[in-house]
Amino acid sequence: MSFAKINTRGLLGLHAPLIEVEVHLSQGLPSLTIVGLAEAAVRESKDRVRSAIINSGFQFPSKRLTINLAPADLPKDGSRLDLPIALGILIASGQLPEQNIDHLEFIGELALDGQLRPTTGTLSIAIACQQAQHQLVLPEQNALEAAQLPHFDVYAAKNLKEVCEHLSQHKPLSPVQKPVDSPLHRYKFDLADVKGQLRPRRALEIAAAGGHSLLFRGPPGTGKTLLASRLPSILPPLSSSENLEVASIYSVANSQHHFGHRPFRAPHHTASAIALVGGGSQPKPGEITLAHLGVLFLDELPEFDRKVLEVLRQPLESKEIVISRASRQMTYPANFQLIAAMNPCPCGYAFNQDQRCQCSTEAIKRYQNRISGPLLDRIDLHIDVPPLTVHELQAHAPAENSDQVRHRVTQAYEQQIQRQNCLNHALNPQQLEQFAGLNEQTQKMLELAQQRLNLSARAYHRVLRVARTIADLANSAEIQTGHLSEALSYRQQSL
Repeated sequence: MSFAKINTRGLLGLHAPLIEVEVHLSQGLPSLTIVGLAEAAVRESKDRVRSAIINSGFQFPSKRLTINLAPADLPKDGSRLDLPIALGILIASGQLPEQNIDHLEFIGELALDGQLRPTTGTLSIAIACQQAQHQLVLPEQNALEAAQLPHFDVYAAKNLKEVCEHLSQHKPLSPVQKPVDSPLHRYKFDLADVKGQLRPRRALEIAAAGGHSLLFRGPPGTGKTLLASRLPSILPPLSSSENLEVASIYSVANSQHHFGHRPFRAPHHTASAIALVGGGSQPKPGEITLAHLGVLFLDELPEFDRKVLEVLRQPLESKEIVISRASRQMTYPANFQLIAAMNPCPCGYAFNQDQRCQCSTEAIKRYQNRISGPLLDRIDLHIDVPPLTVHELQAHAPAENSDQVRHRVTQAYEQQIQRQNCLNHALNPQQLEQFAGLNEQTQKMLELAQQRLNLSARAYHRVLRVARTIADLANSAEIQTGHLSEALSYRQQSL
């Protein structure tokens, strides 16, 4: 046979489209041509494949080789196509028996000695294979990642020779065993570490219960970062499907992630817009996608470049980011919870007329104006974090730990999902009218507050969402006056 076709997968954002590697041998001067919109790493595979085939005990055919990567209009990148290209050459040249392998897909980078090296995006590829009801053959280092999927056959090999022996039935590979679900590791941070700060702790609990964004403001050393880093420990655990969704993002980004933990991303304030939202000549996920279903913490918020912060405005509303390039368009999920922290002025001490602050009124105004009004308007809760007294720091009374707070947060989560099939932060105006309706007294209170605080329509809806969350934490079917009053207190922007 002079023709072979092998199935493999590419990566387009978080999706893994099917790629057919077609290999044809014909008479003519020895050559190898790869067509099908292959990028540099794919074109270079011809040299890796040649050495791997020879060093695995096979012969590289001295004929004209044409390799087509279909569909031809889909860009092909990465080195994961090495293994399917090598197998196509061996089958087309008759060194491997011709058989029906339409149910199999192959990925893997080849070393010059025929060893298989790991590739990125394994979990996304495995999910696509499972949906197509195919089996996957891949490098041993990627096996446990792909085996996380239930009811899915994964075969792991160390080198090209093992894959060939599997296809020729001389030494079939055994399916990789699904890893035993280990108990989740506890978060290394606990809310019990936070002393005092009862009101900020309360705001953090509300933010966790409803998925709301939160801004901490106060002088340095009051515990803003300490509070923010404890948020993942009070959030409910991810479901199985959410775990796979987060893990596939980190697989594509080739980043480390503790499976089962909600992501916590804290980029430095020198991060660029592309680092934050994703992109580049070959678009990759940014920090907001890596924080999907977790927390994005922006410390020293005014120190970020204003143009960088402005790119957050759309993802905060849409919960996704669309990256457009001339040749392609990719959509990455960005359902993150924004937690930010800032000082009141450049020196940090303009809080309650602190005498240490020497900043002028103009300097304070310029510093706070680094954050645009539209971005602040999209943050649900604004809370001051005051300095702690010596008595509070020396107190030995145990504070509530993360487990206790998580129990209440989880109950509020379950109420929201049962009632409206989403968290309160995602309620649209129609759902707000249905699930966050006000009685006559609370309506008058909100009307008066809107006039005094000059709330925008967006802020008006956000106050209702926060009030609905506070009511859920109190196990109240309706929003009471106290719930609305507390929600309004988190919109006052006074330092």
